[in-house]
Amino acid sequence: MLHSALINVMVKAARRAGRSLKRDLGEIENLQVSLKGPANFVTAADRRAEEMLYDDLTKARPGYGFIGEEGGTREGADKTNIWIVDPLDGTTNFLHGIPQFAISIGLQREGVMVAGLIYNPANDELYIAERGKGAFLNDQRIRVAARRKLNECVIACGLPHIGRGDHELSRREMTEMQERVAGLRRFGAASLDMAFVAAGRLDGYWERNLKPWDIAAGTIIVREAGGIVTGIDGNDSALTTGHVVCGNEFVQAELVKILKPLG
Repeated sequence: MLHSALINVMVKAARRAGRSLKRDLGEIENLQVSLKGPANFVTAADRRAEEMLYDDLTKARPGYGFIGEEGGTREGADKTNIWIVDPLDGTTNFLHGIPQFAISIGLQREGVMVAGLIYNPANDELYIAERGKGAFLNDQRIRVAARRKLNECVIACGLPHIGRGDHELSRREMTEMQERVAGLRRFGAASLDMAFVAAGRLDGYWERNLKPWDIAAGTIIVREAGGIVTGIDGNDSALTTGHVVCGNEFVQAELVKILKPLG
């Protein structure tokens, strides 16, 4: 499959950083048995991957701005284009040797997401989308699932943990959702949850208190796969609020109907 020059730049950068993370994952599996543990190693792996991505993307597109989870905002001469990057989404999974993590690269142009890439180096799954050109998994076109009955749907979510999130609100959400859906899943990497919605593996997904780099690439990939992405209010921007709901038109609307009154 022929990709645009922009997508080629993103794929090349992601694959190089991905090779580094895959090697590091092998080391993590060895470090699990040590008393010191792998936490410091993972922090170094995360930062190393981000610097690789920054170097490759800025070399290919000089002047573009760059927002990364580790390095924060780096201004570019070109104020209209900004890379929004998570070099290792699913850090806790990675830390435990669980192969559910990803590199996430989004390009925002004049405030609009125009391209996205999500890459899991552990299983070599590469999701890409460019505005108006559809969404793809390993060069095969993907579409959101078509289910319209919530009681037949599998929905992914985030769960708060120690030191993070509103635990009481989450319990209310779980109670409401468990009575309505066929299954709930919590995989631990927001970008891949959105990619799974785009690919029709999941029917919908919601999570609160995310950062732009968690969902920037996923936003355009879901939309180009025919899905709807909003904040939990239903007509707000997930990139602005940090609260995301996505699925096909029916599922997204149903999730908003359930979740909005709870928050």
